[in-house]
Amino acid sequence: MDMIFAHSIVGSVESDWESLADHLALVGQMAARFAGRFGADVLGDVAGRLHDIGKMSAAFQGYIRGNGALKGPDHATAGAKEAVALYGPHLGRILAYCVAGHHAGLADGGNEHVPGTLSHRLLTKEIERYDGWEAHVGMLPEKSAIGVPAPLMAISQYKGFERAFFIRMLFSALVDADFLATEHFYALAKPDGEQVRRGFVNSLETLRDRLDAKLADKASTDTEVNRLRGQILTHVRAQASQPPGLFSLTVPTGGGKTLTSLAFALDHAIAHGLDRIVYVIPYTSIIEQTAQVFRGALGDEGDVLEHHSAVEWDPKGAEQDDDEGKEGLKKLRRDAENWDVRIVVTTSVQFFESLFASRTSACRKLHNLAKSVIILDEAQTLPLALLRPCMAAIETLAAGYGTSVVLCTATQPALSKQDGFDRGLENVRELAPDPQHLYTQLKRVRVEIAPEPVSDDALAAQLRAQDQLLCIVNSRDHARDLFGRIKDAPGARHLTTLMCPLHRRAALAEIRRDLTDKKPVRLIATSLIEAGVDVDFPTVWRAMTGLDSIAQAAGRCNREGLRDEGVVHVFTPAEKASTEMEQFASATREVLRTHGGDPLGLEAIRGYFRQVYWSKGPEQLDAKRLGDKPNQTRGILSAIEETARALNFPFAQIASAFRFIEDVMQPVIVPYQAAGQRESVESLVNSLRYVERPGAIARKLALYSVPVPRNKCAELIASGAARYVEPDKFADQFVLLENAELYSSQSGLNWQDTTFRSSESNIIS
Repeated sequence: MDMIFAHSIVGSVESDWESLADHLALVGQMAARFAGRFGADVLGDVAGRLHDIGKMSAAFQGYIRGNGALKGPDHATAGAKEAVALYGPHLGRILAYCVAGHHAGLADGGNEHVPGTLSHRLLTKEIERYDGWEAHVGMLPEKSAIGVPAPLMAISQYKGFERAFFIRMLFSALVDADFLATEHFYALAKPDGEQVRRGFVNSLETLRDRLDAKLADKASTDTEVNRLRGQILTHVRAQASQPPGLFSLTVPTGGGKTLTSLAFALDHAIAHGLDRIVYVIPYTSIIEQTAQVFRGALGDEGDVLEHHSAVEWDPKGAEQDDDEGKEGLKKLRRDAENWDVRIVVTTSVQFFESLFASRTSACRKLHNLAKSVIILDEAQTLPLALLRPCMAAIETLAAGYGTSVVLCTATQPALSKQDGFDRGLENVRELAPDPQHLYTQLKRVRVEIAPEPVSDDALAAQLRAQDQLLCIVNSRDHARDLFGRIKDAPGARHLTTLMCPLHRRAALAEIRRDLTDKKPVRLIATSLIEAGVDVDFPTVWRAMTGLDSIAQAAGRCNREGLRDEGVVHVFTPAEKASTEMEQFASATREVLRTHGGDPLGLEAIRGYFRQVYWSKGPEQLDAKRLGDKPNQTRGILSAIEETARALNFPFAQIASAFRFIEDVMQPVIVPYQAAGQRESVESLVNSLRYVERPGAIARKLALYSVPVPRNKCAELIASGAARYVEPDKFADQFVLLENAELYSSQSGLNWQDTTFRSSESNIIS
């Protein structure tokens, strides 16, 4: 009898190939370990041992041996069918979702008449015979021996949701195990090939000790603000022994919230045997600074991962079928983060869209959220239309997966029931000492509201009149146009997400130096600078927006309390705001009518959230509709609840509907060269020629990349302004900007006009 293989190696004898039995056993062991983090080790093992039994078919074995077929046959449906046959319509269907989707992604439950749905694959689709699979799988547990996993017994107000969420978590454990097992085989087979680092470097205790040393150094700077930060830190850390669950940390900007939350998370994780910390920053902010702060405090040995929201490095359409290539290398070329590090710094977009994704590359990291500490910085910035699904995910993680979630905010209150939000989170414990008193102690600015709309000409004149100031507006177009009016003024700067991360990092370092040296700095930015960016201006101008954003802007003014008082000017631009932005600005104006004397006080903030969040009906907080029918009325949560009893969840539709940002983004690699950077963009791009697995290079290229709407990226490529890199291997994963004149030292990438010619230096160093 011929050997049955899971993976082959081109140019190697069959005795070097990976047997199906070995692959199934390894994936089963790894998936059991991953799912064991949330009490589902047996189901993880079963999923792992069933996932590839379709490779038993003569058609697949012929394909893997090179019979000339361009594409392998479906090998995932077989395991899904056997799962239902062995374990019935409940546990079996849970397993079937995971096994059937381990390449193509989680499908809609659907019905037997709709191709591509799970029901169609289980009941109607014809597949190749896979006789004799039992000999390669080994003894599977009886249905009666599998208990109800702990997450499905957790007490929650989202009963249907927790079933769908459990399927996602089990799916994550399976696909990550499959990726890693395949990666492991090829690493052993090709010892000189690229190795992708996996696993922890240092213990949490080591990282805590390093942070303690860093905090001791900061405490030696004896200012009033630092003394208050030290008191907050001591109070918060003293509560680390509390049981895992939901927490809030309400500390005004400038109160040391970032390092305080990290210290609590380390202490709390050590006290309760948790494994990692995931720090989630609003999608409008810059994550590089926080990652740098953490590396500065914890060391730069690979314990801190910086994961941007728009950098997934996924070929378009890569997961629409079950084909993994003859060698299994196609899935490794879709290399994606699995968050198997101690500290992850990511964005709200990346974090929450992954929690509702269907793609394997986006979901593979989810199981690592079990038994972790998640810090949600400025959690109140979550989009209203997705607020209830986001809250359901937060509560489910805390209730069923041994996870602690810390809601960090400078503007209490927001999302908890005890703050007054009837549909809010339950049992949220505050970590900070007396938020009202902290607000009074850390108040360092005066807010002035412009009585009439301000034109750009008038605003530009104000910006020219003072040497050091920050102006924050509500759109990139407005920021770019305003910068054009003052760019000849001394110290004029523009900070934008159209700059690659390394460029923004360098720009911020220069801005901080000039502020310290009392040089002119006239900085124009969007809200990206508001959350977590450590700058200190004497004056801030802020376009009218939500009151919480105004409070964040105020945190960039007189941040260290070195002046008697800073001034925040809030103005209404003469240009019309977007509909979404206007709803927040309108709520702010209403609150200012009654709280104008102290617009950033906690009573004003409470009044603002009452209007923006608490007065909304459930349908307004779950407003993204599934499907493309004009009369579609189901939101994400309601769709899950309606399909929960039959486990017929519309996973693919949910993934399509759950978007923080409507445009699908494609990262474009730009020609930025950082001062002192040893590797150039050119050398990194060229190295893609010589690797099959691009993971390590992709992580470096992320620092040189700018997210662009996919349709605009297509225009760049069509015009010759950009090109795909190694498309035969990596499809459309990597796009390189060819027209360097589209990248400016002042404004970043201009993807709106592919014929643009810059008069500025375009290769930045």
